[in-house]
Amino acid sequence: MALDKPYLDVPGTTIFDTEQSRKGYWLNQFCMSLMKADNRALFKANERAYLDEWAMTEEQKQAVLARDLNWCIRTGGNIYFLAKIGATDGKSFQQMAGSMTGMTEDEYRAMMIGGGRSVEGNRFIGEDGDAQAHRQPQGKAAKA
Repeated sequence: MALDKPYLDVPGTTIFDTEQSRKGYWLNQFCMSLMKADNRALFKANERAYLDEWAMTEEQKQAVLARDLNWCIRTGGNIYFLAKIGATDGKSFQQMAGSMTGMTEDEYRAMMIGGGRSVEGNRFIGEDGDAQAHRQPQGKAAKA
């Protein structure tokens, strides 16, 4: 039985739910392996060979090799695990987040200091009068 997932209507957003967790299990396990210095050294010495030791999909491996964190997230990666890749590359979380938004580190920092990303274009489908009606609240109150 499929679960209702009302959160899937947020454009440009991948929610790390149980489905994503299952899809990204080996990708995230690979990331956690990078917490050990020996594993980081093995990965940096031959990234492809190290990735091939994990039961990841080819798409996940390509996403890691490309250092495309948005692609990694779409294939089941969790940002808190993916941060280990950035740390292995000597990148801060701020640098990684900037790369995910198409901004430089300085642009990303300035945006966050300025209050974060605008809500414009970052709402759910159907909000603000587009073709779909506004969502109804979920839960007991919606059934009354």
